[in-house]
Amino acid sequence: MRLAIYGYGNLGRGAEAAILKSPDAELVGVFTRRDPNSVQTRTGAKVFAADEILRFRDEIDAVILCGGSATDLPALTPMLAKDFNVIDSFDTHANIPAHFDAVDAAAKAGGKLALISCGWDPGMFSLNRLYASAILPDGRDYTFWGRGVSQGHSDAIRRIPGVLDARQYTVPIKEALEAVRSGKQPELSAREKHLRECYVVAAPNADRAAIEQAIKTMPNYFADYDTTVTFISAEEMREKHGALPHGGFVIRTGKTGLSGEHTHRIEYSLALDSNPEFTAGVLVAFARALCRMASRGATGCLTVFDIAPADLSPLSREALRRTML
Repeated sequence: MRLAIYGYGNLGRGAEAAILKSPDAELVGVFTRRDPNSVQTRTGAKVFAADEILRFRDEIDAVILCGGSATDLPALTPMLAKDFNVIDSFDTHANIPAHFDAVDAAAKAGGKLALISCGWDPGMFSLNRLYASAILPDGRDYTFWGRGVSQGHSDAIRRIPGVLDARQYTVPIKEALEAVRSGKQPELSAREKHLRECYVVAAPNADRAAIEQAIKTMPNYFADYDTTVTFISAEEMREKHGALPHGGFVIRTGKTGLSGEHTHRIEYSLALDSNPEFTAGVLVAFARALCRMASRGATGCLTVFDIAPADLSPLSREALRRTML
């Protein structure tokens, strides 16, 4: 499969590495909105200006979109879906239905295939919520994120006046996890499920008290959580918080039997050294399925729920039956 990367930040660099490790993938090029001459890829892949991509229409089987969910993907995915098979990791859960509709209309108009919201959540976690709820209909789902860096929350802190750099860690509360795993099916608020740890590099003359207050009262990000703010030096930020780890748990507990006499727990967990590199691996695997389905004539927009597992693997159906079933 001939793949292109659109955008070359952390996720784009992860996609480049993932394509290199895929035996059936070739990287046509990286397309960037920056000056192509200013971008040095990790593998020596060719770099092109974003507005050049249309001249590669016949050379690309799928485009992996590596922009942000807040402002990039809502515009980029429908725009490119008219001319290419595309895949993105749009992760604003509440806006997925509207994003799907926009991309579906564009892809159908162009006779192309698109796959949205593909990563680990939404994505792999979504699949595990679906499987678990289908198997244990008399049950309840719980999703915990972390301990890991939330890039969106970190960016929100960096936008506060006087903040030079910031990292925000989402941390599951141990007691909440234990209560869920026990099968008690507790009612848990956002505050009862997660803590938020913030590490901040402030400007020399910044009002640290005002920064801390702005963080802890920020609606939609921190106001509903117990939040700690720790001010550190730029050197400590580089040494201790330079990586982008993440992960989490999807847990469903449920009962079976005529009177619910037996309790079960299904749990799926991830522990990631690099959130963007793992997300890129998911994107490349699903790009394989996208290319296969497009070759069979499928058009429109899909989600991970619409993909057959066998289409994700470079192995043949026969090999999968022999080695993994």
